[in-house]
Amino acid sequence: MSTNPTSTIASNFLNDLKTQTSDYHKKLEELPVSMSIMSPNMKVEDYTYYLSLMHDVHNDTEGFIFPFFSNSIDDLEQRRKKHLIENDLLFLNSNKSNTEKVFQTEGISEAFALGILYVVEGSTLGGRFILKNVSKLPKLSGEKGVSYFNGYGDKTGSFWKSFLNFLAEYEQEHNNGEEIIEGAIFAFDSIYKHFDRK
Repeated sequence: MSTNPTSTIASNFLNDLKTQTSDYHKKLEELPVSMSIMSPNMKVEDYTYYLSLMHDVHNDTEGFIFPFFSNSIDDLEQRRKKHLIENDLLFLNSNKSNTEKVFQTEGISEAFALGILYVVEGSTLGGRFILKNVSKLPKLSGEKGVSYFNGYGDKTGSFWKSFLNFLAEYEQEHNNGEEIIEGAIFAFDSIYKHFDRK
């Protein structure tokens, strides 16, 4: 039996990343605003508010994080989602007039930025589960109003795998796993603060 030490190292890093961020992930999922869209009693207003908050997250990600990877992630343009949220909000007759900053990104490294991107890309995978709940509302049971949570459609799983491959290769080449993990923790924490506004 042959083993590939390279893929073992890569999977070790991805496991570390998941393990070290899991508490932050859980804390975010337990916020009332996060739980509201998974509730069987979800209201359209809850959904609209959640989309509005996620619009800020993607606005920052596409404006400040994407430029770090414009020459290294081939399908980066296909990963833009801000316009999907805007289309969904438009369908819901909701106007997103002001944008709030979620990530303080001044002076961050590429590795730290990759940690942030890991969290935002991971939310697309989770969005497929949220879609099942959201689609129970008659207004959102068709194609309209749910394009953001539809993610990459049937390709959501393969897009995630492709991103994880890039992430693992990047970490192996640059040996900066701790910095990537710091970026991911920062992202979870920043989104938590953004969601938990009183």
